[in-house]
Amino acid sequence: MILVTGATGNVGRHVVQLLVDAGEQVRAISRNPERAGLPDSVEVVRADLAQPETLPAALRGVDRAFLFPVVGQAGGFLDAATDSGLGRVVLLSASAVTIEQAGAIGRIHAEYEQAVATSGLPWTFVRPGAFMANDLRWAPGIKAGGVVRAPFGQAATAPIDERDIAAVATRALLDDRHDGKAYELTGPESMTLVDRVRTLGEVLGRELLFDEQSPEQAREQMIAHAPAEIVEASLSLFASFVGTTADMSPAVPEVTGRAPHTYADWAAHHAADFR
Repeated sequence: MILVTGATGNVGRHVVQLLVDAGEQVRAISRNPERAGLPDSVEVVRADLAQPETLPAALRGVDRAFLFPVVGQAGGFLDAATDSGLGRVVLLSASAVTIEQAGAIGRIHAEYEQAVATSGLPWTFVRPGAFMANDLRWAPGIKAGGVVRAPFGQAATAPIDERDIAAVATRALLDDRHDGKAYELTGPESMTLVDRVRTLGEVLGRELLFDEQSPEQAREQMIAHAPAEIVEASLSLFASFVGTTADMSPAVPEVTGRAPHTYADWAAHHAADFR
């Protein structure tokens, strides 16, 4: 039995489906099982990383787990996992742990990794960089008037499709040869925000406008949805990417045996979300 936390999220939902396709028994935890919308063969149980007392039952009979960490809650999961005799944990971390400018973002994910590494459980770390799925936040502006507003239009990253993150995580869950490894994950191309907006417009068959915000304007919007230290770290990180070319990691093809999805692939897959 494989347990998936964060099972209804952008990555976790794909992990669940890939495990089901591989013929595995899957248990998912959710605060609202009746609304999870997962495949019928998946056992969905009511549990919450923020409520450690719910975790021993969720981990009973489980030998491997995909951990989508929640701030301040990884320790409770790891304690319960150790007590239950879990055989392997695959942690969704972030490439920010290797980037000095990432500040609080890198520090938080490094703390997750440290907690897992010192738990005594066999582990694999999956470290994606920028998620293509983060661009779904542009959908309201695109639907309303074909405008994307964001700071640092010339900041370059190699964004990765959530399906590729899930594919690497699933391989790590299914094969112990990935134990003790940390995989930095990127997409196949370096792209600025302006490049992504242009590509998205080409896929949608309409011209989109990129309206560059100042860091101050972006900060004012972001602070309503995230802690101040995360907002400042995000702005600092993306400012450091302006005028650069992102490095590409070979991890997705090495682990999965196929090329990662391009941004155009991702945009086509999500076209309905922008229309």
